[in-house]
Amino acid sequence: MLLREITEGVATVFGHKRRSGTKGHVSRKYRCTSGPRKGRVVAKAATCNAPKKMSASNTLKRTRRSKGSSIDVKRSRTFRTSPTTKRLAKINTGSRRIKPRKRRGARSSRGGRI
Repeated sequence: MLLREITEGVATVFGHKRRSGTKGHVSRKYRCTSGPRKGRVVAKAATCNAPKKMSASNTLKRTRRSKGSSIDVKRSRTFRTSPTTKRLAKINTGSRRIKPRKRRGARSSRGGRI
């Protein structure tokens, strides 16, 4: 197996190092750009094309149904206040190109406002 085969369908990003005792650490991770986990950030590139665990998927769906709103509130609070999360947002935004917004009140092709 070639490295190219593993890394196709992923983009490199930075993320939290989710392990006990490593609070606030940043590590390199991968965002899946295709496959069943499209859009998800994972620790190994090979995980993007691995088969899904249906039992774990069903358990998470059940949890989200029962506690989804409280999870969302806690997650949004973390995004607003955690220094590590703010640092990660800055690092990850700098690595990709952001499309410029269209200006309001753009001038006409004649050079001035009508």
